[in-house]
Amino acid sequence: MKSLLATLALTTALTLPGLALAKPVTLSTTLNAYGGEGAYLAYYVTDASGAYVGSLWMAGGKSKYYEHLGDWYRATGGDTAQVNGITGASVGSGRKLDVTLDLADALFDAGYTLHIDAAVEDMRDSPNEIAVPLTTDGAGKAVQGRRYIASFQYDM
Repeated sequence: MKSLLATLALTTALTLPGLALAKPVTLSTTLNAYGGEGAYLAYYVTDASGAYVGSLWMAGGKSKYYEHLGDWYRATGGDTAQVNGITGASVGSGRKLDVTLDLADALFDAGYTLHIDAAVEDMRDSPNEIAVPLTTDGAGKAVQGRRYIASFQYDM
């Protein structure tokens, strides 16, 4: 039941901000200069038990590469209808992506984790490249990715 309520809060905050208590949150992702094609990134949230709650954003428009966003793909079956925003472009090596979304207040300080899966054509996939607890204290604090992401932070 908690997961269902969180999913509704997440979805409502992103699609109908006036109906839920939400705040604008900017997700800032800077990629390493890894020398390959643009990266596909999937941003999604899990609850305290690790269960998938919902997708926030995806960078990269060619669906044939979505299966390389391993953890996100397993959780969603590749269903892009679950993603609230998809850009048509991947994110280039050494580039920065800033996305601002309205996220439900209920997602913060309640055991939820923001994940980013990354994949680059002809290079190794990086599921769970970033996993950061959604807390008010964590806002503005940069974390380093495992392979392609040089730094990530969220700001409220």
